[in-house]
Amino acid sequence: MATTVTVKVYFEAAHRLHNPAKLDDWNQRVFGKCNNPHGHGHNYVIEAVVQGDPDPDSGYLIDMKDLKEVLNRTVVDHVDHRHLNIEVPFLEGVIPTAENLARIFFERAARELPDGVELVALTVHETERNSATFTRD
Repeated sequence: MATTVTVKVYFEAAHRLHNPAKLDDWNQRVFGKCNNPHGHGHNYVIEAVVQGDPDPDSGYLIDMKDLKEVLNRTVVDHVDHRHLNIEVPFLEGVIPTAENLARIFFERAARELPDGVELVALTVHETERNSATFTRD
């Protein structure tokens, strides 16, 4: 059995869902209003779940402020108030769907966690009702 800790961090960004390998009518049909040539914005929430065994001296698996700092340093600081298609080098060539963002953000954050702390799920909430989660294998 392991303990889990969950934190949320927030950012605001614009994106456009568009596959440049496809024709404009395909993009419009598949992505609809999310294919606006100038993009559109979201107030995103990233929810990260880590697991491991708490330290017997502190009782912490990880201090929640430290986990938020990892998420901010590896993801939020790069994407907040940016156009994800244009201004974020690590998203170049990626269609910035919630699914793709969850996977990429997971990969960036997971490698920066301390020993004994494992990222098991990262959810990107585009809206209160829409989200995508990437989990470890």
